[in-house]
Order: sequence, then structure tokens, then C-alpha cells
Amino acid sequence: MKKLLALLVTCCLLLSCFGFAAAEGQDIVLLHTNDVHCGVDDNLGYAGLVAYANQLRAEGLQVMLIDAGDAVQGAAIGTLSNGEYLTDIMNKAGYEIAVPGNHEFDYGMDQFFALRDKAEFSYLSCNFTDLRTGEPVLDAYAIKDFGSLKIAFVGVCTPQTITSSTPAYFQDENGEFIYGFQQDDTGEALYASVQKAVDDARAEGADLVVAVAHLGIDETSSPWTSSEVIANTTGIDALIDGHSHSIVGTKVLNKDGKPVVHSQTGTKLNNIGQITISADGSRIEACLVSNYTGRDAEMEAFIADIKAKFEAVLKEVVAKTDVDLITVDPETNERIIRNAETNLGDLCSDAYRIVSGADVAFVNGGGIRADIPAGDVTYEQIIAVHPYGNMLTVVEATGQQILDCLEYGVHSWPAEFGGFLHASGITYEIHTYIESGVSRDEDGMFAGVEGEYRIKNVMVNGEPLDLNKTYTVASHNYMLKQGGDGFNMFQGNVILQNEVMLDNQVLITYIRDSLGGTVGEEYGDIYGQGRMTFVTEKP
Repeated sequence: MKKLLALLVTCCLLLSCFGFAAAEGQDIVLLHTNDVHCGVDDNLGYAGLVAYANQLRAEGLQVMLIDAGDAVQGAAIGTLSNGEYLTDIMNKAGYEIAVPGNHEFDYGMDQFFALRDKAEFSYLSCNFTDLRTGEPVLDAYAIKDFGSLKIAFVGVCTPQTITSSTPAYFQDENGEFIYGFQQDDTGEALYASVQKAVDDARAEGADLVVAVAHLGIDETSSPWTSSEVIANTTGIDALIDGHSHSIVGTKVLNKDGKPVVHSQTGTKLNNIGQITISADGSRIEACLVSNYTGRDAEMEAFIADIKAKFEAVLKEVVAKTDVDLITVDPETNERIIRNAETNLGDLCSDAYRIVSGADVAFVNGGGIRADIPAGDVTYEQIIAVHPYGNMLTVVEATGQQILDCLEYGVHSWPAEFGGFLHASGITYEIHTYIESGVSRDEDGMFAGVEGEYRIKNVMVNGEPLDLNKTYTVASHNYMLKQGGDGFNMFQGNVILQNEVMLDNQVLITYIRDSLGGTVGEEYGDIYGQGRMTFVTEKP
């Protein structure tokens, strides 16, 4: 039903695209993308985007390209260039405005600023703040002239960036946060930042305001969803969104009860978002373009040249698998890696434990990004599974810290959570009828557990977990050292192995050295080996 509704919405929006453009001679068209995640030639591709933009320009329309974040990470083309190839492609396409998604920071703060400087478009954000000065790191907005009409573009980053990228990147050498995203748990700080930027832009002469936001509509993003920002502010005429990989084409009422156009395109260039504004600013309409077949030859050649530089390396066969390894349930086509056990989750966590020799290992579901079908496995597929370049790390940890870690990993269940853990060397029950008692601090980091734990009957290599015993725990630096996804319970622990191997190399090494080069039937059950048991009713 979800797919059908999405398809119907897309089709209806698509039909509205062309009629509006044809009826107006000098209208303004904002073509927008979000969460491309390195899918440079997936679906419509950047070559399709450029061809469509050029077609509209040939019809006399004023066209601007805008990106709502998470463009530079997600596949080998990003990983092998630290996002630079993607910035080159966006420059070539002619983007003018972008907002940083949480994954724009995945290569570190220095590299983010290098990408910003390399970009021929403007990165905007009203709430990405230098806590040492209290000032925005980037321009909060930019005003563009379209004839007699002035349109302001206000950038908004998700406050979840603190935990859904790498927290350590936003800290100084003493572990103190020096960057923030107005992430108070009421949402009021974010709303105030957006409102100030809107008001300032209006005061500077903007006739219309378009928010370019990487916020999303998932309930786990509350109180910072794009809908909540609209509902708690005034003066925004349209909001271009990203982050939740949703297909959105609707209107949301603002604080004054006025409708605001709200649009998001999905992911991987499934669609091109199109907001058309009449020349006098009196009409604003949103639609999605999903079946455009044109392709710009120059852009295709540009991308092909970049891909050719590392094609041989990517196509190298590094392993084999006799079974499909999944993140998405083939029966329902729903992503389950962030709220259920899968065989790929088991494989990845086994790799960390076996390669490191640790007692237990954890891998967060948000760090396992792609399926691997049965057959030959290439380096490109391994990178797609682990695209972040995280490093194998081992720490000492108490049983209590392990219990807290497991409890935090399921605090959002049944909702998806990037920090949902896949585990090796350990089994446990998740009593889902118990309401989560996990609390988080103002930065979204784990703060403790109040009341009864959902996690029960934890066994480490067949023995009950001893809360006072010290164990060795393997994962990556993102989780163990940098507090990724809010897992701060291990920070400051004794480090036994410090960033010794890239995550994708850990997986290759395990398959090659421990499995003889082939993932076999021991991982044949796509729903895993029963390391986690969900108990839905009180015994």
C-alpha cells in the first residue's frame, strides 16, 4: 500500500509539472535533489538532471539547481575521493545552493571545509554553529534575483548531525563540543534559528523564502522534522527537504495557518524535484519528475571519465558468497537492518570479532548500507556495504557498559535506528513490551537508563553477562571512540587496538582468511542465527 500511494503521488505530481511550465513564459523553476548518496548515474542520474534543466532553459524558464544534502557519501566514488568527485560533478551540473546533510561531514571537518571551498555553489545553514563564538559557520541564507523577484534560500541542517555523523568531528582535542546544530530536545532553538534567518532575509528585501533543509519527516527525527519546523515558524513559502529518503509533495500549515509547499524526492535520484514559481511570485507549485528519458552527453562523459579512474580496482573480485546477504527483507522490500537481525549483520559483526580476537563485537545497522547477492563479490560491493572508512578498534569494557550499549541500541525499537546493533559473541533477549527507559542528553548522547531494562538474559560466549567483569569489545572508531549514534559509554575506556584496519578491509579479511574466501550456508538464513530474540509479551 505504501508503494502504491507513493507511486500515485509521484504520478499525480508528475502530471502537474509540465502543464505549469508550459503555461508560464518566464517562470522560475527550482530543480532539487536530496540524498543522492553517490548515485551519480542511478535512475535519472545527474545526466538526466542536466538534460532536463537545459530543456527548461530552452523553453525560456529561469532554472536553479539545489541540493538538500547527503550527496557526497554512499558509494566507492565518494569513499575513494573523500567526496571530491561528487563535488566536481555538482560543479559541472551547475548547482547554486546546497545544505550540508549529516553525511557531508563523514570525511572529517577539515575535509568538509575543503569540499565547501571546492564547491562552486553555496553551502548554507542557519543552525550549524561555532559554539566558541555563537555564530553560524556558514551563511544562513542567500538572496537570488529573478528579474523583479527576489527569493531567499535559508539552509537548515538536522540537529541529528551530531550523532548521525561522527561526534568527535565536532569536538576539540579535549572532547568538548565546539560545533553544534541547535539540538535542544524541545526544538525551540532550531525554530528560533530558522525564524531569525527568515526574518533577516525578509528585512533584506526578499519577496519569497525557500527553506532548503536536511531534516526529514521520520518520527525519530522529532522535534526537528521539516513539518515541525514549518508548523513552528512563519514566513517560509516553500521547503525543500532531505534526510528521511521520503517522497513528499504536499502542503503543511505554518504557525499562522498558511500553507507552505513541502517537497522531498526520495533518494538516489529516483526523482527530480521541481518547484515552479510564477514570474510575479503569486503561484508556487511542486511536482516530481520521475520518467524523464533525456540525458546530457557531456555530463555522461564527465562522469564516465571519473569512474574510469578507479574502475579496475572496483571490479576486482575479492570474495564469493553462496547466499544472498541482506539489509532489505526480500518478502516485504522493507529495510530491516536497522530494527532486526539479518545474515549480513551477523557476518559484519563476526568479521570484527574474529579479525580482532575480541570477546564480543558490535556493528551499527546504519553502517551496513547495501545487500550482496549470491555470486562473486567485488571491492565495489564491499565498499557499498561499509562506505564510511571507519576503523577497527578494540576497547576494554565492563559488563554494565555492554548492557547499557545493548539497551541504547533498541531504545527506539520498533522504529528504525542507525545505532541498532548487530552482535557477535553474544546473545540476548529484547523484551519489547517494556517501555524504553533510556534517556539522552541535550546533544542526543546516551545519558542513562531509568527503570527496567528491555535487554535480558545476556550471554557472552555461552556464559551469563557479568556486570562487574571486564570484557574486550570490538567495533569501529565511530562507535567506540567517537560516540557515533550517541554511544558514549565506551569513550575514555582502555584502548587495546586503535584504528588498526578499515571496515571494508575487515570484512574482506574475514571472508578470505576465516571463511576460505566464500560465505557459506552458515549464513544461509537471511534473518540471522538467532543472536537476538524478541519477546513481545510479558512471560
